[in-house]
Amino acid sequence: MSSVPASIPPDLYSRFEQALRAGEADSAESLARQMLDIGIDPNTLVQGALVPILTEVGQQFQDFHIYLPELMMAGDAASRVTALLEQLTLQAGQAPLARGTVVIGQVEGDIHDIGRSIVRTLLASHAFRVVDLGHDVPASAFLEAAQKERADIVGLSALMTTTLPAQRRTLRLFEEVGQRQRYKIIIGGGAASQSWADEIHADGYAADAAAAVELCKQLIA
Repeated sequence: MSSVPASIPPDLYSRFEQALRAGEADSAESLARQMLDIGIDPNTLVQGALVPILTEVGQQFQDFHIYLPELMMAGDAASRVTALLEQLTLQAGQAPLARGTVVIGQVEGDIHDIGRSIVRTLLASHAFRVVDLGHDVPASAFLEAAQKERADIVGLSALMTTTLPAQRRTLRLFEEVGQRQRYKIIIGGGAASQSWADEIHADGYAADAAAAVELCKQLIA
């Protein structure tokens, strides 16, 4: 079990953790409501329970102790809790619970969705605000969205080797218009690599969804 914040009853925390790990979205949402009903602050629930539990799950995935379906189920359950907290926060007239804003998309010419969907789910479950531009996204659309959404991080995914040049073109566009230093630009996808990230001067590379979450957390700190 993760370290339990003093304000959260250990039994509730344990049941919440079990529900998340099992991907039981209904139970996770119900337990989150119970914690809120007894006065647990939403930020405490996110930073003291949701994030550390999901971080452990992500590490287990990276260490091959669990597999992709289990990672996705936990992410989906956590996303349900995140959506609940965002709804209640907005109803209370408070600022949304978010570490930062991440704009993500498949670069121009790349039409795959599955990997990016996993990244989107896990980032949202870790309290990031995620703007998903979809697939086949031109460089100009990444730039426009980054400016409009006041992004902290821009994530460029390429699953096809033939679309790697689009990652370079997108970075160059940000440089050409003098916007490169405003955003952390990271890359991922099956065709990308750390050496490619170094070559095109990206701010980071993530090999999988769990690594993408950790990278974004590091860049936003």
